[in-house]
Amino acid sequence: MLRIYHNNRCSKSRATLALLEGRGDDVEIINYLDTPPSAAELAVLLKQLGMTARALLRTGEEEYRTLGLADESLGESDLIAAMVAHPKLIERPIVVANGKAAIGRPPEAVLAIL
Repeated sequence: MLRIYHNNRCSKSRATLALLEGRGDDVEIINYLDTPPSAAELAVLLKQLGMTARALLRTGEEEYRTLGLADESLGESDLIAAMVAHPKLIERPIVVANGKAAIGRPPEAVLAIL
């Protein structure tokens, strides 16, 4: 089973979900704005993605500026805590399959882990 961390208001997230469903994949949908991942879950996702917390941040969001997240002295745990508290900061969509994860930007990027 595949899992998608999904935001229905995001066109890339909707397109990625449509791609997966169009393939006939069984998809568990997590509306991460309503049910944000815990810090531990986010740490696992980052490992599966092979990226740092800073790389997963949506830097264009207002929360990024108001929380001062551009501060390079902030560590992984600080950035993860910010994303847990403000899930809008998490880049989307994230698809998890076969012990790996990928960001659906573009949506076809997730096919590499299927």
